[in-house]
Amino acid sequence: MTASRELLIDAFGRIAGLVRSTVRGLDADMLGGRVDPDANSIAWLVWHLTRIQDDHVADVAGRPQAWTEEGWAERFGLPFDVSDTGYGHSSDDVAELARASATDLIGYHEAVHRRTEEFLRTIGDDDLGRVVDTNWDPPVTLAVRLVSVISDDLQHAGQAAYVKGVLERR
Repeated sequence: MTASRELLIDAFGRIAGLVRSTVRGLDADMLGGRVDPDANSIAWLVWHLTRIQDDHVADVAGRPQAWTEEGWAERFGLPFDVSDTGYGHSSDDVAELARASATDLIGYHEAVHRRTEEFLRTIGDDDLGRVVDTNWDPPVTLAVRLVSVISDDLQHAGQAAYVKGVLERR
């Protein structure tokens, strides 16, 4: 086991832990609640961070996303294209996640986390320099893509935890 791989597995594990501790036991009012009418809800933040991880890691792993392969898209029943990750969503789009359950949000995240960890266990330090996206200058390597997902996910998981704290104090 390489140190790089262990650090990545640990970082993604911290995201999964924060998602579980933030979402577990929340009802629909808390999950869909917003700190102002156009703010992101806990449900949307967790769904979005999970969609980003699912999309980006599946792409670099060369495999289908859990969203489609494991039936999560159907289970959530959202009116979005199955490729939608939430980027650029409107306030009305965010409201669509108000009917998501804590069980589904945690279940989907855990499915994506499991797939992420499975992929990470297959890579070594030499793989981290592989270019995975030439649409940027400089081109994006596997290491940069994974760190980008970790950074984005941690920000959104922290936002969800913050929203939970604000809503609990109301």
